[in-house]
This record gives sequence, structure tokens and C-alpha cells, in this order.
Amino acid sequence: MANSNDDAKKQLAEAMRETDDYYRERSIFQDRFGFGQKPAVVVVDFANGWTDDAYAGGSKRLDGPVESTRLLLDAARPKNIPVIFTTSPWRPDSPDKPFKSAADPSPSFREWDEHACQIDERIAPLPGELLIEKESASAFFATSLTSHLIQHGIDTVLITGCSTSACIRATATDAKSYRFRPIIIEDCVGDRAAAAHVFTLADIQARFADVVTLGRTLEYIESL
Repeated sequence: MANSNDDAKKQLAEAMRETDDYYRERSIFQDRFGFGQKPAVVVVDFANGWTDDAYAGGSKRLDGPVESTRLLLDAARPKNIPVIFTTSPWRPDSPDKPFKSAADPSPSFREWDEHACQIDERIAPLPGELLIEKESASAFFATSLTSHLIQHGIDTVLITGCSTSACIRATATDAKSYRFRPIIIEDCVGDRAAAAHVFTLADIQARFADVVTLGRTLEYIESL
């Protein structure tokens, strides 16, 4: 898609401003979660099927967020901040096939395969880092993520990955539901569609997560 995030911001500016003004007039949705004391990084679905546009569900729009996530990991790992990755399971013989997903058949593109479910090598997990296979949008739904975070005393979830309008939104919403502090790092998330990305970040910050820059997050990590 040719539309950029900046283009989408301009196109949606009036609608987002009206919504923000509405909330401000009523003094609702104005609080922020803020960073806590013990963060973890959750990298949602930055696997090849999403980051490689040889696949129908892949997009070059994610190159920037992948690189920003690499910078985040470079800062988090020396601080011993837990890093968790998610991807879809590769089960070609399973009768329970994905429905309405990036794995939908598309004859003009590379067939969905095991490589599609492997994390992009630019941010590949290190030994000892948890890789969770999930079958729904949220990284929390029907996975061990909640118990893993509780076990490590985590209070803040630094969320990166894709897609902003689907799995990122769902993961942030569930993080709030479980009383974690959901922090979406704007530079580290992406979507196939700029409008979906921009609108989701504007909307989700009002109710389900803080949306912060990579720079601000790196300052926070350095302070730990």
C-alpha cells in the first residue's frame, strides 16, 4: 500500500481531533498507565509470514518497526528484561485450520509454510527467551503468557509487533484486563494499512494502553 502513516495522520486528523476534544470536554480517558518497576517485552507476531511480502499477509511496511524492535531488544537484554515472542503454530496436518488469517491461501504468493511461522531473523529469539504459539489475536488468550509474567513479577508490558489493528490491540486490551501496565511502543508496531495503524493507536491510547515513542522507552529502560 502506498499510503504512509503520515498521509493517514493527515487524512484522519479532523476525526481524531474531534474525538479527543469530546473526551477532554468530559474529562474521560485522560489518565495514563505510566511505566512500572518491572517490565517485560512482548514481541507479537514478527514472524516471516508477516514481515516478508513474499507471503500474501506480509508487508514491507513492517521493516521500520522490526528495526526499531531490534534497537529495543538491544537495550532490554543487557538489563535482563524478559523478552517473549509470539507466532502462529505450524500444524499442516491439523483439522483445526486458521480462519480469516494471514495464512489464507493466495495463489499469487508464497504458500504458507513453516518458515512463515518462524520469527524474523533480524530479531531472532536468543536461547532462554520464551516463544509462545498462539491461535488467536491476543498474546494472552489461551497461552501461558499471564502466568509467565506473574512468575517473573512483571507489572509493565512493552508491546511491539503486528498488526496494530488486530493482535496489538487485542494484546494491549487483555494486558489491561489482567492489571498489567500496557505500553505500546509506537515505532515498534505496524500494520498493512496505514489508516488502520494510525486510527488504532489514537483510539487505543484513550482506553486500553499508553502509546509512547521508542526514544522515551529507551530512556525508561536506561533508568532501571
